[in-house]
Amino acid sequence: MKAAWYEKNGPAAEVLRVGEMPVPEPGPGEVRVRIVASGLNPTDVKSRAGSRPMGFPRVVPHQDGAGVIDKVGRGVPASRVGERVWLYIVQWQRAWGTAAEYSVVPARLAVTLPNNTTFAQGACLGIPAVTAHRCLFADGPISGLTVLVTGGAGAVGHYAVQLAKWAGATVIATVSSADKAASATTAGADHTVNYKTGDAATEILQLTGGAGVDRIVDVDFGGNLSVSARVIKTNGVIASYASMGDPEPKLPFYSLMAKNATMRPVLIYTMPDRAKDEAARDVCHLAETGRLVHAIGARFPLDRIVQAHEAQESGKVTGNIVVDVAPD
Repeated sequence: MKAAWYEKNGPAAEVLRVGEMPVPEPGPGEVRVRIVASGLNPTDVKSRAGSRPMGFPRVVPHQDGAGVIDKVGRGVPASRVGERVWLYIVQWQRAWGTAAEYSVVPARLAVTLPNNTTFAQGACLGIPAVTAHRCLFADGPISGLTVLVTGGAGAVGHYAVQLAKWAGATVIATVSSADKAASATTAGADHTVNYKTGDAATEILQLTGGAGVDRIVDVDFGGNLSVSARVIKTNGVIASYASMGDPEPKLPFYSLMAKNATMRPVLIYTMPDRAKDEAARDVCHLAETGRLVHAIGARFPLDRIVQAHEAQESGKVTGNIVVDVAPD
C-alpha cells in the first residue's frame, strides 16, 4: 500500500517520505480502515517536528481521517465491515496514523460517518470538533449563556461556534479579517469582533451591555489573557486548548480570583473517555441533521504531504487541511 511516514523528527521536507509499506493487520479490539481522506492538524506537524518523542522507529502521521472498515480484529463485531467511519486521535501513542491507504485503529475511535457527510468532511471532525465540544460543555450546559470563541474562523473555533449555537448560546467570535468574520458568521456567530483593528475587550463588553461573557473557548490562553480577564463574568470559565502566544503567561491571579473564574486547559488526548464519547455522539447528531458546516481550507494528494505540512505550519490556511488518500 502507499503510505507516508517519518523515521526521525525534523522539517517536513527532510523527514517525510511517501512509498510502499505492507498492509497492516488489525489486532484485538482494532479495525482496519481503508483511508479515503486524512485530516491534518497542528498537533501532527508539531509531533513530526519533535514536540514529543516518536516512541516508534517509524511513524505514519496524522490523528484524524475517514474511510471504510474492511477488516476487524478479535472482539470486534464482523458486522462493522463495510461501515463508513470518521477517525480521531488514532495515532496517539501508536505508530499508525491515517496518512496511508490502510490503517489499523482502536475500534472505539472509528465512529460511524453519517451518510450525508463526505469522507473529506469526516476527516475534518476529529480533533477540532471534539476539542470544541469539551471546551464548551465540560462545565455544564450553556443554553442562555454568552460564549466568546477566540479565533472563530479556525478549525476548532468554527466548530465551537456551531456547537454553541446548537446548544442555545449567544456567540461572539473574534477574528482577524473581514473574510474570517464572514466565515464565523456563516457558522452562526451572532457577533464578530476584529481584534486587529480595535480594542477587543471594550467591543466585547459593549456587545454584552457591560456584563461580559460566561464562557470562553480560547485558541491562545497566554496571548489573549489580558482580554479574557477583562471580559469573563463572575463564575465564568476560560477553556483553552493552546497558548502559543505565551506558553508560560504571568497570571493575573487576584483579578481572576475575584471573579471565581475557572481556567480549564483542554487536551483531547487525555480527556475522559466519557467526554470523548459524548462529543462524538453530539457531533454525529449535528452532522446527521445537516447542521454542521465544514470549512476545508486546502486539499493535497498524499504525494504532496510535505506541502500539506508546510501549509499547516505557515498559518495562512483558514479552516481544515485535508490530505486525499483515495478518490472520495
